[in-house]
Amino acid sequence: MTLAADKATLSPANTGFMLICTALVMLMTPALAFFYGGMVRVKSVLNMLMMSFISLGIVTVLWVLYGFGLAFGQDNGGFLGWTGDFAGLGGIGLTELWGTTTIPVYVFAVFQLMFAVITPALISGALADRVKFTAWALFIALWATVVYFPVAHWVWAEGGWLFDLGVIDFAGGTAVHINAGAAALGVILVVGKRIGFKKDPMRPHSLPLVMLGAGLLWFGWFGFNAGSWLNNDDGVGAVAFVDTQVATAAAMLGWLGYEKLRHGSFTTLGAASGAVAGLVAITPACGAVSPLGAIAVGVIAGVLCAMAVGLKYRFGYDDSLDVVGVHLVGGVVGSLLIGLFATGGVQSDAKGLFYGGGLEQLGKQAVGVVCVLSYSLVVSFLLAKIIDWVMGFRVSEDEEVAGVDQAAHAETAYDFGGTGGGAVARPGAGAAAGGAPSHGDGPGRSKHQDTAAASGKAPASGETSASGKEKSVDA
Repeated sequence: MTLAADKATLSPANTGFMLICTALVMLMTPALAFFYGGMVRVKSVLNMLMMSFISLGIVTVLWVLYGFGLAFGQDNGGFLGWTGDFAGLGGIGLTELWGTTTIPVYVFAVFQLMFAVITPALISGALADRVKFTAWALFIALWATVVYFPVAHWVWAEGGWLFDLGVIDFAGGTAVHINAGAAALGVILVVGKRIGFKKDPMRPHSLPLVMLGAGLLWFGWFGFNAGSWLNNDDGVGAVAFVDTQVATAAAMLGWLGYEKLRHGSFTTLGAASGAVAGLVAITPACGAVSPLGAIAVGVIAGVLCAMAVGLKYRFGYDDSLDVVGVHLVGGVVGSLLIGLFATGGVQSDAKGLFYGGGLEQLGKQAVGVVCVLSYSLVVSFLLAKIIDWVMGFRVSEDEEVAGVDQAAHAETAYDFGGTGGGAVARPGAGAAAGGAPSHGDGPGRSKHQDTAAASGKAPASGETSASGKEKSVDA
C-alpha cells in the first residue's frame, strides 16, 4: 500500500533550480554561435551566427509539435516513444510531475528542449563558409526528427534500449556530442571541401569573440550537466557541477601543454578549444567519476582532441571548425573513460575497471558509442545526399568566394568604411565591390601569427583552426 506521504510532491526549490538550469542551457546556443563566429573569416560571420540561431526557432517548434513525444513518450520497442498528450504539449496538467521527480512535466520538457536545440547547432561548425542557408534549415528539421529524437529516446528515456542496457550518459556524450560529431562527418562527405582548402589562409577573424563564446559555454555548461540530475537534494548534481569545472580546467591545461610541446606556443584559440574539449568529455561522465577522475578525463581529452584536429589534413575532409576533432573525439573519449573511472558511488553503483568493476561497464559504453556513431553518420549522410539532390546543399562558387553573408543574408558583420550599418548585397556585387574582406584579414589577426612573422618562424605544419597554430591552409 502506498501512503499519501510517500507520493512525490512538487518541489518549488527543485523546480526553480531546473528553470535556472534551463536558461543556462539556452544561453549555450548563442554562446556556440559566438565561439564558431569568431573562428570563421569576416565574410561568413553572420551566416555562422545564424546557423546556430535558426536552430532555436526550428527545433523549438518541432519539439512542441512532436519531438518531446518521440523522445520521451511511452516506449515502443526501445527505439522510439510516443504519448498523445505530449503532442503540442497538450493534455499536461500544470502541476503534473515528471515520473518520480518533484518537477513538473513542463519543466522537464523545456529543459530537454534546450539539448535538442544545441545539438544540431553543433554540426554547423563543420560546414562553415559553403552551404545554403535554406538547405541547412531543412537539414536541421529532418535531422532532429529522424536522428536526434530517436537517439535521445535510446539513451535517456525509460525503456530506451541503451538506457536499459546500462549505458551511462549523464548529460549527452552519446546523444549530443557523438551524435553531432558523427553527423558533421556525414554531411562533410556530401558537401565537400571549401574553395581554397589547403591553399588559402582561413584564419579566425576574431579571437576575442572565440574566447567570449568559450567562456559563455563554460558558464552555461553547469546547467547542462548539474541540471541533468533533475533535482538538487541528494548531492549528485553538486558532484556533476564540481566535475564539470575540474575536467574543463584540466583539459585546457592538457591542450595547452600539448600545443607548447608540439608547436612552441600557448595560444588563446588552444585554450578555448581545450576548455570545450573538456566540457564535451566530462558531459557523459560527470555523474560517474570523482574529481580526481575528472582531472584524468580532462587531461586525456585535451591531449587527444588536440591531436585529432589535425586528422582532417591527413585524410582530406574539410571539417571547418573541428567539430569532428573536438565533439566526436571528445564524446567518444568521455563515454569510454566511464568504463575505467566510474566509482560506483555517485549516480549509480556501476564501477569502472580501475574501481574493481572489470570490463563490463566499458563494454556497455563501447556499444553505446559505436551504435550512436554509426546510426548518426549513415543517416546524416543520406539526409544530406537527398537534400543535395533535391535543392543543392552548397552555394555557388561565386557566392562562396564573395561571402555567404551577402549571398544569404544581404548583410556584412562589420562596417569597415565607417558609414554605419551592414552592406547590402547587390546583384553581381561581391567582396571586391564593397563587401567584407575575403580572407579574414581584418582586425582578427592573432598575436602568435604576428610574432611568428616578426621572428621569421614559419607557422607549424599540419595544424588546424582549433589549435591556434595555423599554416597557410588553416581556418
